[in-house]
Amino acid sequence: MCHFPFKGPAHLWAQLPHLALRGARKEEAAHRPGGGQARIMSASAVFVLDLKGKPLISRNYKGDVSMAEIDHFMPLLMQKEEEGALTPLLTHGKVHFLWIKHTNLYLVATTMKNANASLVYSFLYKVVEVFSEYFKELEEESIRDNFVVIYELLDELMDFGFPQTTDSKILQEYITQQGNKLETGKSHVPPTVTNAVSWRSEGIKYKKNEVFIDVIESVNLLVNTNGSVLLSEIVGTIKLKTFLSGMPELRLGLNDRMLFELTGRGKNKSVELEDVKFHQCVRLSRFDNDRTISFIPPDGDFELMSYRLNTQVKPLIWIESVIEKFSHSRVEIMVKAKGQFKKQSVANGVEISVPVPSDADSPKFKTSVGSAKYMPEKNIVIWSIKSFPGGKEFLMRAHFGLPSVEKEEVEGRPPIAVRFEIPYFTVSGIQVRYMKIIEKSGYQALPWVRYITQSGDYQLRTQ
Repeated sequence: MCHFPFKGPAHLWAQLPHLALRGARKEEAAHRPGGGQARIMSASAVFVLDLKGKPLISRNYKGDVSMAEIDHFMPLLMQKEEEGALTPLLTHGKVHFLWIKHTNLYLVATTMKNANASLVYSFLYKVVEVFSEYFKELEEESIRDNFVVIYELLDELMDFGFPQTTDSKILQEYITQQGNKLETGKSHVPPTVTNAVSWRSEGIKYKKNEVFIDVIESVNLLVNTNGSVLLSEIVGTIKLKTFLSGMPELRLGLNDRMLFELTGRGKNKSVELEDVKFHQCVRLSRFDNDRTISFIPPDGDFELMSYRLNTQVKPLIWIESVIEKFSHSRVEIMVKAKGQFKKQSVANGVEISVPVPSDADSPKFKTSVGSAKYMPEKNIVIWSIKSFPGGKEFLMRAHFGLPSVEKEEVEGRPPIAVRFEIPYFTVSGIQVRYMKIIEKSGYQALPWVRYITQSGDYQLRTQ
């Protein structure tokens, strides 16, 4: 994956899977401070540790940092955590530890160079992605059960501190979990590894050529007790599922505001995209010049791009709640939910999580639609509504008994959380204007587009 609009090292990230093989960008790297390609990445070793800091598996790529240095990582991390000064980069002497945490594992890269930290972190997250696609769940047990495959993957993912083949679909062509029988004199490395297009194999054929495009937007929202919006943003992704023969060239057109301004179309019905991140197949120079999203796609499922919009979003599902206590013996909670999106749209799978006192018991519910369920282990009531049309209002009443002895301490009241999914609708108004598919054989292909808006971190504080 590569980030736009950073034009320096992030532009190189699109080329990294075959950078060392082809020697690309050597001149550009040589002119950088620090000299040469060592400035681009240069991770000396990669470790996978358990929660106690014990190495489960490791790979030494350069040999310039002692493998025993990893013993300092966990004490350093715990010390910084106690001091409240924990950072994603820790230093012991001349050695830097760049680390991420995933489930019950720490992935740590060590270096003594002034390496490009953002690319090291991108690589570590790519390692997580590849391992997850191989083993479904990446955790301590899956590491212990797959040592041989992981060593093979670590050898292919990086060489002498530089990323190599990081596309899991290509890796799965020659690193399998069944194991390979050695055939002397035959090479099984797919030609895609050394091709300019390292993410797509040649000779792909389909009887029916189709492209499925999913535009998915997640709404992150935090509303204060007085009804004012404290946080509001849209995080979007465009995912593709391609069934295309040969080596097609695809061009995707969006109602991108910068493109509309470049072509003199004005700002009407256009969207200003921020923090755009592309799959490595996208030609960044072309996008930088004229905002054209041009690419040769991988086969099957992949995420083409993601974006963010830091904009004021009207809450799609508005929640009001009233809590009444009666003589310390019972409590009554009334929740009103209103769909504030257009009437022709319907929110599916709505779940409204309402916090209740930790000492509540004997629940009784009454709902105008859907069903309510008490989850005492989480101190919440989940109100589930299968189908929630826009413009509608629904009510839920909940009665709980309380112990006769009142608790002295005053409990903090967590916010109400809402989950939902609205098909055929985007909050930002982003639209796929066209998808052009060009292939030398001249076949016709069908593009299909689907829009989905869903809840991200969607919370409303209660009084």
